[in-house]
Amino acid sequence: MKMKTHKGAAKRFKLTASGKVKRNKANKSHILTKKSSKRKRNLRKSSLIKTTGDIKRMKRLIQA
Repeated sequence: MKMKTHKGAAKRFKLTASGKVKRNKANKSHILTKKSSKRKRNLRKSSLIKTTGDIKRMKRLIQA
């Protein structure tokens, strides 16, 4: 049987053109008053998943 896409993972992670997995940073939803402007600004930026095991797992969940 074909494997289904994990919709929760599909909403959180995206694949780049070169096949890397892109993610958003955590800690941006609440309790923002004590965080500095610089810290909040840097949380807006996305980053890549670096661990090879995690990349493999995310690709399996997204690409089904």
